[in-house]
Amino acid sequence: MRLLAGTGSNLGAATERSLTLLRVFLLASALIVALGGVVLSSILTRALSDQAVGDSRASLAQYVDGVLRTALVRDGRLQVSGQIPARLRDELRRNGALVTVKVWRPDGVLAWTNRAQGRIGRPFELDGDLAEAIRDGRTAGHIDQLSADEDRVERGLGYDHLLEVYTPIFSDHGRGVLGAYEIYADPTGLEHTLATRRHLIWATVAGVLLMLWAALALLVRGASSTLRRQTGQLHERSRALMDAYEQLEKSSLEAVESLNATVEAKDPDTAGHSLRVQRVALALGEELGLTAHQLDALRFGSLFHDIGKIAVPDGILVKPAKLDYWEYVQMKTHSAEGARIVGKFGRLRSAVPIIRHHHERWDGAGYPDGLSGAQIPLEAAIVGLADAWDAMTTDRPYHRALSIDEALVEVRKGRGTQFSPVVVDAFFEAAAHRGRELGFDEPVLRAG
Repeated sequence: MRLLAGTGSNLGAATERSLTLLRVFLLASALIVALGGVVLSSILTRALSDQAVGDSRASLAQYVDGVLRTALVRDGRLQVSGQIPARLRDELRRNGALVTVKVWRPDGVLAWTNRAQGRIGRPFELDGDLAEAIRDGRTAGHIDQLSADEDRVERGLGYDHLLEVYTPIFSDHGRGVLGAYEIYADPTGLEHTLATRRHLIWATVAGVLLMLWAALALLVRGASSTLRRQTGQLHERSRALMDAYEQLEKSSLEAVESLNATVEAKDPDTAGHSLRVQRVALALGEELGLTAHQLDALRFGSLFHDIGKIAVPDGILVKPAKLDYWEYVQMKTHSAEGARIVGKFGRLRSAVPIIRHHHERWDGAGYPDGLSGAQIPLEAAIVGLADAWDAMTTDRPYHRALSIDEALVEVRKGRGTQFSPVVVDAFFEAAAHRGRELGFDEPVLRAG
């Protein structure tokens, strides 16, 4: 029954651990989904931004080159003579995003610009994206804050950041770089488009991942409900099994008690013997400090120590005279037979060694196995002394009951031969302060 109770407790603990793991998993999955959503949205947003800036960069470079190229490139060289025709300047103004256009020669001289034209013809140090556009023939562009001195014209127009594009001016055959365009454009429209698409990306990713997590949460919730339901069913079955086991255990004890009562009923002279032996044995067990488990085994072992006599012929059990050799041999089988009978009941299994060995002697002359000294289980040695004490102090057909003093002398004489010295010492200790539990008056014991 303790095993069943332990199983139910372990099942409950295991269920709680499983539910806790499911909750932790659900929380961890939420964090992972949230982190994954942030990372994915950031990657998509960055890719979208790079793509949009790249498209705007290419579009602006193509537009400016298409407008100005015919006026700038002649005979395979970059030539700016006089003013750019007014029609070309008007064409540039039609693109409302364009703020400033500069045309650079490879040596760093500003060949032309549509704003602050007093700078035309002045040399400047080539660096950064402009230098790479001329040196490597590669277009670059990004949205940047206006901070350098050369940006003061654009800052004066009220801009604090612009889309800056640096693109090379190729020769007609496309194998040489003649100079470079530096284009500043208003990024407002581009930023508005990016913001709209960015919000769409974040909302879409968040919605998709939230739905996935919600589906996962529903699965976890379903698993938790199923686990709780199954655990409840197992608890119910465990309780039903425990009830059935308790009933079976109760019936088993009643059956053994009935057998024990049958044994005592065969011989009226020994009526109450088992209960008296049990009383003395438990008093000695408590005196020796036995554990609760040992006392439980002692309680049943002492009560059923003679149950094996059910297999001994009645003529031997009630014989008023001393038993002959073969009768005594048959009588001695009762301890092993009792152990065999009781061993069939799981609740009484711990009492089996007590019943089998309660007739062993300290000097090894007992039965059924001839154990000696510490080989004899302590509980069996206790029952052996309690059994002998009751036999000595009770009237039997073949001998009279000894007086208390006479019986005490016999117990002392048996110390270290018939009885365990430890058990004998415990007997006299118990007699000194709990004599009534041993079946005699304490003052008589003290006088003895």
